[in-house]
Amino acid sequence: MLSSAAFSSSPLLRGAPLRTRHLLLAPPARAHGGAASRARGGLPRFHAPSLPSSKFRGNISPVTEMDVTLQGEVIRIQGDEFWHMTRVLRLGVNDKVELFNGVGSLAEGFIHKVDKGGSGVELLEDARIIAPQGIQWHVFAAFGTLKGGRADWLIEKCTELGASSVTPLLTERCHTIAENRVDRLQRLVLAAVKQCQRIHEMSLKSPIQIRHLLPVVSQSKLAFLASAEAPPLFSVLPESSIEQSGLLIIGPEGGNANPELH
Repeated sequence: MLSSAAFSSSPLLRGAPLRTRHLLLAPPARAHGGAASRARGGLPRFHAPSLPSSKFRGNISPVTEMDVTLQGEVIRIQGDEFWHMTRVLRLGVNDKVELFNGVGSLAEGFIHKVDKGGSGVELLEDARIIAPQGIQWHVFAAFGTLKGGRADWLIEKCTELGASSVTPLLTERCHTIAENRVDRLQRLVLAAVKQCQRIHEMSLKSPIQIRHLLPVVSQSKLAFLASAEAPPLFSVLPESSIEQSGLLIIGPEGGNANPELH
């Protein structure tokens, strides 16, 4: 494992911006607790990808909310969300719910109709479009060899702590991740998003080889590589807090093989 002093000579991060540091991940912080992350009035919340978003979402200021005129429209809920709504929570016609689409839209409505294939939720208000806030962290982690539910725990905590995305990292000591495992983790992401009341769904990306990581790092002004010898992550975050996004890179159990970092 490289020391902090040897960080700049690593081929993985050679040529990376000056702000790139070789750091130990800090202890978990509390999950986001802002108003945008809480269900209003304790209403049950359901994922509705068909809930429209503003076409201007990418230009919204981090402190701005926008409204999209949707009041009175009916959104169809099907599949697992329909099952959870009607069979687990036993909700029915006229019960109030909240819908979110995972990319910033949130709206309150009531169950207008239930049939065998799904339910229709009539919106009681215009959808609010809420922009992401704070640094958008993109995690690259070699977790394919983790056993005993630890990969599930990792994905769950990344979701709860507000990571924007997680990308499985393939290395010499973690060279594969089963496709069916990725499918399971994707379902876990959605469950964790709903549990912690996130508005923006965490994205689980396709795996990449560690050798393909350098171009990603070189384009980021804020990147951290986990190391047992390095100082805590939070000790340098204040000086870098103006950045809009950052990278967290976590190697496999036992660390990266020497050729991958030297």
